[in-house]
Amino acid sequence: MSRGAIASVSLAALAALLAGCSAPGARSSVGTAPASSPVAPAPVIEAKPARDWRAGGMVAAANPLAVEAGLEVLRAGGSAVDAAVAVQAVLGLVEPQSSGIGGGAFLVHYDAATGDVITFDGREVAPQGATPDMFLDAAGKPLTFPVAVRSGRAVGVPGVIAMLGEAHREFGRLPWSRPWQPAIRLAERGFPVSPRLSELIGSALSRDALLPAGRDYLTRTGTGAGARDGREPLPVGAILRNPAYADTLRRVAKGGARAFYEGPIAEAIVAGAAAAPLPGTLTLADLTAYRPQRLEPVCGGYRVYLVCGMRPPSSGGIAVLSALGTLENFDMAAMGPGTVAGWHHFIEAQRLTYADRDRYVADDRLVAVPLAGLIDKDYLRSRAALVRADRAMATVEAGRPPGAPVRGRDATAEVPGTSHFVVVDRRGNVVSMTTTVESLFGSQRFVAGFFLNNQLTDFSFRPVDDRGEAIANAVAPGKKPRSSMSPTIVFRDGRFEVAVGSPGGNAIIAYVTKTLVGMLDWGLTPQQAVDLPNVIARGPVVVETARIDGAIVDALKGMGHVFRDGRGEGSGLHAVRVTKDGRLEGAADPRREGRAIALP
Repeated sequence: MSRGAIASVSLAALAALLAGCSAPGARSSVGTAPASSPVAPAPVIEAKPARDWRAGGMVAAANPLAVEAGLEVLRAGGSAVDAAVAVQAVLGLVEPQSSGIGGGAFLVHYDAATGDVITFDGREVAPQGATPDMFLDAAGKPLTFPVAVRSGRAVGVPGVIAMLGEAHREFGRLPWSRPWQPAIRLAERGFPVSPRLSELIGSALSRDALLPAGRDYLTRTGTGAGARDGREPLPVGAILRNPAYADTLRRVAKGGARAFYEGPIAEAIVAGAAAAPLPGTLTLADLTAYRPQRLEPVCGGYRVYLVCGMRPPSSGGIAVLSALGTLENFDMAAMGPGTVAGWHHFIEAQRLTYADRDRYVADDRLVAVPLAGLIDKDYLRSRAALVRADRAMATVEAGRPPGAPVRGRDATAEVPGTSHFVVVDRRGNVVSMTTTVESLFGSQRFVAGFFLNNQLTDFSFRPVDDRGEAIANAVAPGKKPRSSMSPTIVFRDGRFEVAVGSPGGNAIIAYVTKTLVGMLDWGLTPQQAVDLPNVIARGPVVVETARIDGAIVDALKGMGHVFRDGRGEGSGLHAVRVTKDGRLEGAADPRREGRAIALP
């Protein structure tokens, strides 16, 4: 099927895809498997039902109020997609620093009745007025990241509302207006500011990272701790109301997704992007033209599992499969999470994966991406052969996967933001969705009750590298910036097994891979896997020192691994797994404020 086809993948292809693979943990399991295709083939046969499905559904998300909104919709008979609409609407209110209706998202959906896996691409799009040099200054040098983030040039056409509308048309069971009601109530009545929100308002205020409208919304007059220019962050427990957001959601609930892209909301978005500093080129025509895409997932075998995620413009599906495909050549189960060898191989697989991902992955509507080559089993076996058991690789360069063109060295700077959630409904349908406004409060431009994204800073600021080679992730009109978002669903024997994802910028790939290795190789529960230390190796290794044995870190340094000083990275993982007796077991990252709650 073509890149833009309305498509799904049937889990019936699992047996063919995994033919020749041996049991988990076997060192030779990759060696006898056929090379991966870019997506699993999609024959139409009957799907297998969930094993003794006994659950009433589950929601795992980054804020308890968002979890409750999703559960309310599930209790009303809603589908996983209905609940996803409710969760996103509330997250945009109570966690505006991370995601919202002014941003974009990727959604992976499993249809339990048909066995199909479908992905929805709601990534932001560069306006038609965007130019390759728009993040360069008058001297041709890249803008500093803070300057670029606050500029109107950073704002892409928001995609999450259109994407949710498309998913709801296919998989919604309740009227479109119903899932928006919990967020509308909360916006009108107000909600207590959480510790994380208060802390991040303070962080933004201290760095002058709030433009006037957003500052007025999120701060109050005061001279207390963290005050700046007579304003202080809203304290924990303060009741925050947002009537403008309630009005926006009412318009969307009544008029459908297109009400966001036409009329008063669209006009507010365009005005917000056109404001100083460095006004952008976003127009009403750009908003009217936006359409989400419904795409084939990228799927591949990992030992006895089928792993499915997003294809470009997300690099997440490819990169997670690349890292797992590299690790498949090693007996990760025997190494275990408490060993130097286990973390050494995890680090080396990441380094190889990030090098290839950075060099080759971009919006494949406009740039040729060697998707099949990047996850090809033979190619990944050759990359794994570079890993030494007793020593870190001295240097890591991008490889040349089958079908890869010559590409320039990437110059993209990615900043953690984002949120992730998982929903499973009582019928066994699953949503794994990652959603973002990119940086802290996005572009900080606050319109109609929500923040606009700064997603276009996910492009490379430079169009070519020092050798004059074109950079894959350069800016172009109508192009989508590369993402690291990695919403993932895993199957075994044709049945749903795990759904997982995380925020965290380019570290998302490491977070999701870690959690999958923890569950699939190391036999951990979802919560145990989420709780594992975060270890990110895109360049110098960043490790969560509070969660890892210092002796392991010392041993890794002795093997030549270079570590960057810091306290580690802040993931926001959420995962749901089906137990052997058919129950749902969820996990929420303790590094944030989330919950994983099941219905009886």
